[in-house]
This record gives sequence, structure tokens and C-alpha cells, in this order.
Amino acid sequence: MRKTPFPWSFLVIACAFIGILLARSAQDEWVPLFDGESFQGWEGNLRYFRVEDQALIGGFLHASIPRNQFLATEKEYADFELQLQFKLKGKKTNAGIQLRSQRIPNHHEVIGYQADLGEQYTGCLYDESRRNKVLAGPKADEMAAVIQPDAWNDYRIRCRGRRIELWINGQLTVDYTESDPSIPQHGIIALQIHSGPPGEVGYRRIRIREL
Repeated sequence: MRKTPFPWSFLVIACAFIGILLARSAQDEWVPLFDGESFQGWEGNLRYFRVEDQALIGGFLHASIPRNQFLATEKEYADFELQLQFKLKGKKTNAGIQLRSQRIPNHHEVIGYQADLGEQYTGCLYDESRRNKVLAGPKADEMAAVIQPDAWNDYRIRCRGRRIELWINGQLTVDYTESDPSIPQHGIIALQIHSGPPGEVGYRRIRIREL
């Protein structure tokens, strides 16, 4: 009886296909940026940030914030999707999430895109320390109907290529495509507490997947 040769070429192709699927699966995995207990993976002026009830808290309710402060990732990112929850306390608390940003040498500020938070700016995309203006955003009355005061709210951020999209509690607030080719499309992620009167911002359940 003649034996049929083992289809080695098929096995090689199958293994290669499985490798591609595993690589894609690993790339699509969500990774926590905050372990709920420590500042591991983050750097910044810890005088203005603390860990409390599995959340990163910026600012104080008993003292003003003299200048902007940022708690930044040690790693840089380019294309990614970021999800987190935020809560604001205080009458005029201002904050935000920096995207594709860089620290300014010998300075407390960072430069880059910011998914804004606070008053009429919640859900807007701001350009911090660069063009210093709102690049895109929803109408304030639209956000008033979406935000849950004194509660945790969802922020979803997606950066792919030159396109940035923002969602608050599932509602799309920004769909912006950068037209200036000189603007970098990679950098750190940083959590801001803005200078101003006493106020606190909480960030929790922070996770990311690279695209």
C-alpha cells in the first residue's frame, strides 16, 4: 500500500496563519495603565496627586492649585484606544487627559492634545501649550444633558493616524483630523489638574489598547 506524503507545506501555512492571529490578538488586548494601588508606570509631582479608593486623585478641596500639574505615563503611545472614568469635585474644577504629548524641558507644562474636562470644555479637544485653543468640541448644552454631576463618567478616546475621536458616556463629542503635518502624532498620556481654586479630579479604571 502506497503511503500519502505528509502535507508539510500545509502545516507551515497553518502555523503562519495561527501566528498572525495570535499577534493580532495580543495587539488588540486591553492593558491596565493604573493598578488601582500605586503610581507604577507614572511620573509627576506627587504633591498634587494621590491614590484613593482605587482612583488617581488630582488636586485638593482645601487648597488652591497654583499651576497646572500632570501625572504622565512613562511610556509613549501613537495609535491607541483609551478608556477611563472621571469625576470632578468643586465649583470650577478644570482638568483633562493629555494625548500624544511631551513634557516641556525644565517646565511644569506639557505640550500636546488634551481631551478636556470641566465647565463648558468637557468633551472638547484642546491644544495645550501649542496653539492654545479648542480644536473641536460639542455644544455646552449638549454635554449638560450627558454628564452626570458628582458621579463617575466614561471617557473614551481613540487616536488612529491623524484622526482623534472622543466620547463622553457613549456620545461622540469630537471627530477631528489633524491637517498640520508638523504636529507629532505620538507621545505620553498625562492626567491633568488645572491651576485654580480648590478642586479635585478623579481618574479610575484606566486601560489602553494599542492599534
